[in-house]
Amino acid sequence: MSVAFSVDDVEYLRSQAGVDALRDVAALPLTDKTLVADIASARARFGDRAAVLVETTLLRRKATAKLSDPEGWLFTDEALQQATAEPVARHRARRLAGSRVHDATCSIGTELAALRDTSATVVGSDIDPVRIAMARNNVDGVDLCRADALRPVTRDTVVVLDPARRTGGRRRFDPRDFAPPLDELLDVYRGRDIVVKCAPGIDFDSVRGLGFDGEIELTSLSGGVREACLWSAGLSDGGVRRRASLLDTGEQITDAEPDDCAVAPAGRWIVDPDGAVVRAGLVRHYAARHGLWQLDPDIAYLSGDRLPPGVRGFEVLEQSTFHERRLRQALSARDVGAVEILVRGVDVDPDRLRPRLRLRGSQQASVVIARIGSGGASRATAFICRPSR
Repeated sequence: MSVAFSVDDVEYLRSQAGVDALRDVAALPLTDKTLVADIASARARFGDRAAVLVETTLLRRKATAKLSDPEGWLFTDEALQQATAEPVARHRARRLAGSRVHDATCSIGTELAALRDTSATVVGSDIDPVRIAMARNNVDGVDLCRADALRPVTRDTVVVLDPARRTGGRRRFDPRDFAPPLDELLDVYRGRDIVVKCAPGIDFDSVRGLGFDGEIELTSLSGGVREACLWSAGLSDGGVRRRASLLDTGEQITDAEPDDCAVAPAGRWIVDPDGAVVRAGLVRHYAARHGLWQLDPDIAYLSGDRLPPGVRGFEVLEQSTFHERRLRQALSARDVGAVEILVRGVDVDPDRLRPRLRLRGSQQASVVIARIGSGGASRATAFICRPSR
């Protein structure tokens, strides 16, 4: 169970005594095997402060997945879970370069740290006094105050909002259940330039149903879709309503681009588009940009004779109608012993299928299984492939 921090705890951790104590606790292993003994050791030295010292040390170690240098930062467990990964925050800050920005749900300050480097003016506020105290520790050179995001305290600024989507570790899926609720935020800031961070799985129709008429951006990093971000119409360009930003390659795709691509049998390569492209509904736009085509109009797999730059693809070696026995024989004939399985449109669980293939060979391969065609003519097709990397 996570530790509940108080403002007094934060002040202690910021003091010289707290900094010294954190340095000592950071030297402890704090692994699963040593945790009980390490906590006992910390408690013997630091008494009631041991809990916040150990928690802060563990959270700093966990934060390396989101921040390049979390040394010296203070977190709560829930705030770290919701914190924006540094590359994503920097991407958003670049889009706001030169603007006067108010982060009205600044929490512990991960967005502020990125905005401070690109914006003309940055201020931060949050309703939680503990998170504001932590933000003061984490981010220098930014004006901070305690305020309710539903009661605006700035004018003529772009307002960045990150409503909480978790309570006690449980996700909230209805945007009206966010804290603050998304519908109330949209009403309060209607007519102003706003940026709202949301979970990548948010229902686009429900957002539009709340009256949002701007751009929905899906952002991916390290192969995973990290977030959806709502940009009010005044902050978008060219009437863009959907955007996919692929931070791994630096590529951006929007629905303002052409989406004319063919549907045809597999060529040399099969491409599984980045999740942000798929989630944003921009598969055809991506295909048109890169000279690819769809294997099926309802399936996200694409094909082409060349791979887009920097994209991992699957070189087709063999294809056939999918039957487990036939696939097992084909893989065995190729001396395959390890297989990566990708599936779309077919009720196949890769983790269950893999052991049933009973592979004993020395080679590696990828298998792409997809439903091709519609109605009675549809069939599950298996492609045995060589991955590009």
